[in-house]
Amino acid sequence: AESEAPAEGKAKAKYDVPSYNFDQPTSAPLDLFIEDKNDTSVTIIWSQPEVIGLSGLDGYTIEICKEGTEDWKAVNEDLQKSCRYVIKNLTTGDRLKIRVVAVNEGGRSPPVTLPEPVLVKEVADRPKVRLPRFLRQRYVAQVGDKINLTVPFTGKPKPVVSWTKNGTAVDTKRVNIRSTDRDSILFIRSSERDDSGVYEMTVKVDDFEDKASLTLQIVELPGPPASVKIADVWGFNVALEWTAPTDNGNTEITGYTVQKADKKTGDWFTVMEHYHRLNATISDLIMGNTYKFRVFSENKCGISENATMSKEEAKILKTGIEYKPPEYKERDFTEAPKFTTNMTDRATTVGYSTKLLCSVRGSPKPKIIWMKNQMIIGDDPKFRQICVQGICSLEIRKPGNFDGGVYSCRAKNDLGETTISCKLEVKRKS
Repeated sequence: AESEAPAEGKAKAKYDVPSYNFDQPTSAPLDLFIEDKNDTSVTIIWSQPEVIGLSGLDGYTIEICKEGTEDWKAVNEDLQKSCRYVIKNLTTGDRLKIRVVAVNEGGRSPPVTLPEPVLVKEVADRPKVRLPRFLRQRYVAQVGDKINLTVPFTGKPKPVVSWTKNGTAVDTKRVNIRSTDRDSILFIRSSERDDSGVYEMTVKVDDFEDKASLTLQIVELPGPPASVKIADVWGFNVALEWTAPTDNGNTEITGYTVQKADKKTGDWFTVMEHYHRLNATISDLIMGNTYKFRVFSENKCGISENATMSKEEAKILKTGIEYKPPEYKERDFTEAPKFTTNMTDRATTVGYSTKLLCSVRGSPKPKIIWMKNQMIIGDDPKFRQICVQGICSLEIRKPGNFDGGVYSCRAKNDLGETTISCKLEVKRKS
């Protein structure tokens, strides 16, 4: 069947099952390539031969030789059963040719050889600087602070680490650099303003490199303002002007503190803090006193140790002042009586006391008169009348069958009078 040519126009059949040869070695193994390598070993994988003898496949022999020679040597004492093998205990830097031979009862197959010699070395991972988030912005420290910054990195084999400051090599007398396999540490025992600058870290593996930069700013207290002068004096006010300090402490000025002192006592008092402008008006000074002024500068480290004092003095002159009290128009608070709440009809039971309530306002204070069925109650002891701060009440003590009716409250003053009423029903006991 194999000798017959395939019919014209028909494709040759493909079989997944390998063909078998009874007397000859297998065909060469297939698809040999490198899976992994490092500085002492190489891992290879391959596929089984396409043609295998009837007796089957006994295993594989892995052979190596140095580039430039044909001195092939087997690296496995026993036949390798699987299609993967780790060649160990190699010498770093050697260039090796590698091949694999399949073995069965028919003998050795033709070898499959890697197309290029393999350099025994660690596989290079591209280097990468992992700059911490807090170093991606300007790192600020004060003069005298200890600087200890750790910058991690990755790369394989161990990257070569180097640092520069403002484009030139780091001064190792001032800055100590310590690097491990995973990070590099920039250390300054006691920082100075000259340590400020842009530091760049470079990690390099073979022909690959990565860089990252960080900005270090060393700051200190600012100097005092360059000058302070009194621009004007009027009434109880003094206008001050000053100029920014010549030394800002290597960081921006955030404000100024202004103080005054009476020449008699010499005691200084703060009149302004965290003030941002270069001029100010000092008010509420005491007539007849003479004042001196001084100004401190301020940045994120604090206020300057010294202040700049004005050369001039400000004297607040005594002037005749005539006080004119304000005129207020008298307000008329008088009004006729007016009830602010209504009395609602009530019901009670014989023998149970009850109380009627209402509220009234008026000026002058109105006179309150309680009435029953249009008759003034007066001083009848059965009734108790109270009026406090406009709240009027009439208590009916233990009412009888004849105490029901219409009760009225009349409020009266010089401006008028008004009356409100309600009904009271007294029920018999059931």
